[in-house]
Amino acid sequence: MSDPSGNALAIGVISDTHGLLRPEAIQALLGVDHILHAGDVGDPLILDKLRWIAPLTAIRGNVDTAGVCATLPATEAVELGGRLFYLVHSIRDLDIDPKAVGIAVVVSGHSHRAEVQQRQDVLYLNPGSAGPRRFELPVTLAKVTLAEGTMCASIINLGSGEHANAIQRQAGNRAYRP
Repeated sequence: MSDPSGNALAIGVISDTHGLLRPEAIQALLGVDHILHAGDVGDPLILDKLRWIAPLTAIRGNVDTAGVCATLPATEAVELGGRLFYLVHSIRDLDIDPKAVGIAVVVSGHSHRAEVQQRQDVLYLNPGSAGPRRFELPVTLAKVTLAEGTMCASIINLGSGEHANAIQRQAGNRAYRP
């Protein structure tokens, strides 16, 4: 998906729902142009609900071992707004060199720890877990906004509804500024 008109493109990024799609997550995703789910869906009805909000690209995680969720791909690449996004559930399973193949953003989940990090001109984004609270970690998802050649990724804490500014990064033409 590319928006040559120059309008902003909003991408919702969610992971580790483990069968629970919270109303706060639905509310946070309303209005996005595309949703990425980085695995551990847990219930195929979640995929249907997310598709109701926006077009969806989803992969399976380690809990997606049966039914429809087990048929999701283990990895997926999708172009959005002229940028290539690569989804892999666990960053430990990343078996490509993202920079060498032109990936702008690697989206992962699994750890339940939200993180936005730039390495070698590639943005690594883990939206954290939007499902049941685990390990005393916050319940989060992420949004990526593409506009006029820039990219901004932010973590949204679903408990407070506020952006977790401490791990927000902005990017312009694949050069990231903390």
